[in-house]
Amino acid sequence: MDLSNLKPAEGSVKKEKRIGRGQGSGRGGTSTRGHKGQKSRSGYSKKIGFEGGQMPLQRRVPKYGFKNINRKEYKGVNISTLQELADNKKLVTIDLETMINAGLASKNTLVKILGNGTLEAKLEVHAHAFSKSAVKAIEAKEGTVVKL
Repeated sequence: MDLSNLKPAEGSVKKEKRIGRGQGSGRGGTSTRGHKGQKSRSGYSKKIGFEGGQMPLQRRVPKYGFKNINRKEYKGVNISTLQELADNKKLVTIDLETMINAGLASKNTLVKILGNGTLEAKLEVHAHAFSKSAVKAIEAKEGTVVKL
C-alpha cells in the first residue's frame, strides 16, 4: 500500500444526482419537483419559521424576561485556590497580575474572591469584589483585603 494506489472505502463515495438533464435520465421533465406550485418555481425560498400561514411558534409563545445592560460578570476565585497559589509560589501578596499569570483570570475580567475552602497563610489580596465569608476568612489570619 502506498500513496499511488489509495482509494476510498467501498460504498463511501456516491454519485451526485444529476437533475433536469432530459427524459432519458429518468429525472427530466419536472426534475423531481412535482407539478406546478410555488415550490416548483426557480428562486423559491420559504421564510425561516414559516408554517404555511399558521401562526408560527415564535409568535405563539409569549415574550418574557429581559437582559440587564448594567450587569457585571465576575470570575469567581475561591480562597482555597489562593492558598494553593500562595503555597506553590511562596507569595504574601496576591494581586490581579498574579492571578492572570496563574491562569485564574484574563486581563479584562472582573475577579471576585469567594469564601470556599480554608486559608492558612497571611495574605494581602487585591480583587474587584469579595464575598463576606472570604473577607472574614482573610482577616481572621491577619491578612488584608484591597478592593480595586
